[in-house]
Amino acid sequence: MKLDSLVERPAPQPQRDHHVKEDEFLNQLIEAGLLLPSGVRGVYGRNATFELIVRGFGSIITKIAKDDGAEFVDFPPLVTRGNFEKTDYARSFPHLMGSIHSFFGDDARHEAMLETLAAGGDWSTHLGKSDLMLCPAACYPLYPTLRGTLPEAGRLVDLMGFVFRHEPSDDPARMQMFRQRENIRIGSEDDVREFRDRWLERGQAVLASIGLDAQAEVANDPFFGQSGRMLSVSQRAQALKFELLYPIHSAEAPTALSSCNYHQDHFGRAYDIRLPDGSFAHTACVGFGVERVALALLKTHGLSPVRWPVSVRTALGLD
Repeated sequence: MKLDSLVERPAPQPQRDHHVKEDEFLNQLIEAGLLLPSGVRGVYGRNATFELIVRGFGSIITKIAKDDGAEFVDFPPLVTRGNFEKTDYARSFPHLMGSIHSFFGDDARHEAMLETLAAGGDWSTHLGKSDLMLCPAACYPLYPTLRGTLPEAGRLVDLMGFVFRHEPSDDPARMQMFRQRENIRIGSEDDVREFRDRWLERGQAVLASIGLDAQAEVANDPFFGQSGRMLSVSQRAQALKFELLYPIHSAEAPTALSSCNYHQDHFGRAYDIRLPDGSFAHTACVGFGVERVALALLKTHGLSPVRWPVSVRTALGLD
């Protein structure tokens, strides 16, 4: 795929006429036991069948990452408040943030909190902010660990983690807590661009192998927030961010199953990650929303994986 083959989709206008389809699919998933409602919109448990699908897709990415020589790392879904502030996320998406608050008081304050709780009041007013934020992107905890000078070949990292975005919705493809599987390239501009370009074709091929014909389009909002959204049209044409879209609910409002983000040297500067020549490293990441991929498979092939096409079951290792 060539960069110039990507089409920039106009910014979508609010469309609430899709909520009926969203509710219907969500109800089907719950009735089939695939998703377990928690009582809060967008927060669900997953049953064994759903997790088998997730693991099957994960095995595809694992093989690619190993063949590429990527190192696997794992982080809890947390980022320090100080490192979160360096990402610029708060400037662009304050409505999606999740801050962790805890109790820091003494026995007297604990007693006061219990009295408030017993009276049916808002006991959370007795809590204070901690040093932690819920992680909104799986790669965020990685960058602070890369401070200093990279090896000559740079780094290639494979990871998967839960992320949080405060976006309550009846759309099952828009959960508040979900997993991202990411591969992150850190290195020179040429190496990072090559990584980004390679995933333009690879991402579509991965999804096509399991029967999902996703379409690549340039996204309007580069990964790193407000400063990125103010870039000129010519910079946006570099495809700093593209998404692989699939119509889980409708062709008019397709869902992003994957995104590939070229950050230039944004994170290199923010976290002082440098190349051997002393310049700031460039970074790019490709991420798949694994719950969204599972939902796309269930919507396309049916709610019973035992009845899916043999080719899809084989690709996911379900046979």
